[in-house]
Amino acid sequence: MEIDKAIRESDDTRLKTKYSNAVYVITRALALYSIEEVAFSFNGGKDSTVLLHLLRAGYFLHRGEQNCPNGVLTDFPIRTIYFESASAFPEINSFTYDIAKTYGMQMDIIRSDFKSGLETLLKAKPIRAIFLGVRIGDPTAVGQEQFSPSSPGWPSFMRVNPILDWSYRDVWAFLLTCKVQYCSLYDQGYTSIGSIYDTVPNSLLSISNTSSKEKFKPAYLLPDGRLERAGRVKKISSSNGTRLPAVNNGPDSVDSHRNWMFTASVIGVGDEILFGTVEDQLGPSLCRKLHSIGWLTSQTAVVRNDIDSVAEEIERCKSTNDMVFLYGGVGPLHSDVTSAGVAKAFGVRLAPDEEFEEYLRHLIGDHCTGDRNEMAQLPEGITELLHHEKLPVPLIKCQNVIVLSATNATELDKQWDCLIELTGSDGCLVTTEPYSSKRLTTNLTDVETAQPLSKLCLEFPDLYIGCFRESRQGPLVISFEGKDLARIQAALESLCKKFHPEAFSEVN
Repeated sequence: MEIDKAIRESDDTRLKTKYSNAVYVITRALALYSIEEVAFSFNGGKDSTVLLHLLRAGYFLHRGEQNCPNGVLTDFPIRTIYFESASAFPEINSFTYDIAKTYGMQMDIIRSDFKSGLETLLKAKPIRAIFLGVRIGDPTAVGQEQFSPSSPGWPSFMRVNPILDWSYRDVWAFLLTCKVQYCSLYDQGYTSIGSIYDTVPNSLLSISNTSSKEKFKPAYLLPDGRLERAGRVKKISSSNGTRLPAVNNGPDSVDSHRNWMFTASVIGVGDEILFGTVEDQLGPSLCRKLHSIGWLTSQTAVVRNDIDSVAEEIERCKSTNDMVFLYGGVGPLHSDVTSAGVAKAFGVRLAPDEEFEEYLRHLIGDHCTGDRNEMAQLPEGITELLHHEKLPVPLIKCQNVIVLSATNATELDKQWDCLIELTGSDGCLVTTEPYSSKRLTTNLTDVETAQPLSKLCLEFPDLYIGCFRESRQGPLVISFEGKDLARIQAALESLCKKFHPEAFSEVN
């Protein structure tokens, strides 16, 4: 089977793991349900195209050679549901019908809304499970697992999500490795395709061009997979329904107002920090590193070596921050509970990860055999290994939670540098405009400065204005933090004008 052969011959170990896990989910579903009881929801997009070929490979491996002479799957045996819409791109419709003809797909074309269309179809057909191309990060992925019953109020069926833990990079690695056809819009700069009214080419792929018509690089060249939906904006349509250019959706518009809005929480795990036995150096260092790439640390916390404590803190932070960083509690000891805490926070179990175990085997050899297996237990279905040639073991990423194994500042520096380098290929972190800062000192009292500073905060809501004293008798330090140095300078001058000329001194 050509898909299975292409993956096996690839040297991309990460893709091989993703493929194996997805095919396992598919073959498991095909063992649970008969072929008449399953269906596949196809929309012509990149994710469902990946799923189409995974299903072809999964069915081939499930049924074996007796149903696929010479290793060729002539017809696609799984019922396919396609919701045809007047607002769909013509290129999507064309691709869908071409691909259906190529692979002999049994198409059920529905021209009503998704919910009522499914209700009608499921009344007529004995469908009990539907394969979906949902990935973590999609708006509909919240709360889903690889096998998830349909939501209350919907027709009853099992949602099967084989690529739930795949990233944007994984999708394109698969399509390009297997050399399969995909919708032509992706070669025109579209990275996430919705309707003709809310989708434009992703301007992050724009090519500088002197001609009047803007050109774009293909979707697989998008450097940061987290921004695949930057092409989803409100489009302006004319009265006759013609597609018109939408407002710019690049860094100067959609992302410019978010430049200072990326937030992260930093969680340390360790009784030794809470007992005061050791001084926490990693937390403050992480805050400085996040600050240097333009991120705001919304909070830091240190929790006990206790699974429930770790899980509760992660659960509180992961839904309100773009990223959550964890350090401490990683290893083979009884107190190393971070992985278990992450799993509990996401409601999944710990399961052996063969790829991670292989890395550990190379690292620790034949020592601590039993412990090695325990260390290779990772949260099931949500774990992504972040590979870097300078790291002996990949970093662990579970949706928007990154687990760092650093135990000192030197190790943290190395892991952080690798994480930043991985931004381009894996979309771990979005590097934005870094913060600028200035400080003033004054011998004025807190009472004298309180009201002017309160008014200044209202004048400059885009800046972070803080006050502190390094000692009780020391001068008051006023700090200004923001991404626009001109605004910082304006705020500084505005404050100085409220007092006599010698009231403040600037700290270099």
